[in-house]
Amino acid sequence: MDKMLKRSLVLFGVSTWLAPALVQARECLGVSFPEQVQVAGTSLALNGLGLRQATLFKVNVYVAALYMPKPTADASVILAAATPYEMQLHFVRNVGAADIAKGWVEGFERNGQGGQASGDERVATLRGWMTDIKSGESMIFSFQPGTGLVVSVNGSVKGTIRGDDFGKSFLSIWLGIPPNPEIKVGLLGGRCE
Repeated sequence: MDKMLKRSLVLFGVSTWLAPALVQARECLGVSFPEQVQVAGTSLALNGLGLRQATLFKVNVYVAALYMPKPTADASVILAAATPYEMQLHFVRNVGAADIAKGWVEGFERNGQGGQASGDERVATLRGWMTDIKSGESMIFSFQPGTGLVVSVNGSVKGTIRGDDFGKSFLSIWLGIPPNPEIKVGLLGGRCE
């Protein structure tokens, strides 16, 4: 076997071995997310990655990943569907619990659930589960219709918030009127920037 053929076979073998690893994850700002996750026995596909930026200076706060049963670029289809989803937030800077809790209220108010934000005990529960988050830590929100939104903060399950209406309202924080437009674009399959 000549050297050129051997080299080609070796390179083909290495590329074949690496290809599945390259296909199985997407990345934004150096944060990698798998292409699929399991929620209550349902396989969900990565719909998109979005970058949350804050202030006029566009300070990077977290990279969000949205998982759906069937990826789509149409926010209204996602918000109208009664399907499971998972939202993962991977923080790229330290954020205090009070700022995170304030962000939830602002998100609900911005998307027309002002009464829910100020008077709904479920929003109060969500706010109460927040802790200071350091860069590299994460939050995961897994929604299952009929069951509710399971909230995990840095690997610790805090509990479940009941109500399909709450799950839809929660998702509208990013897919309705988002905190910054780029995050919505990314979560719907556009570029994460």
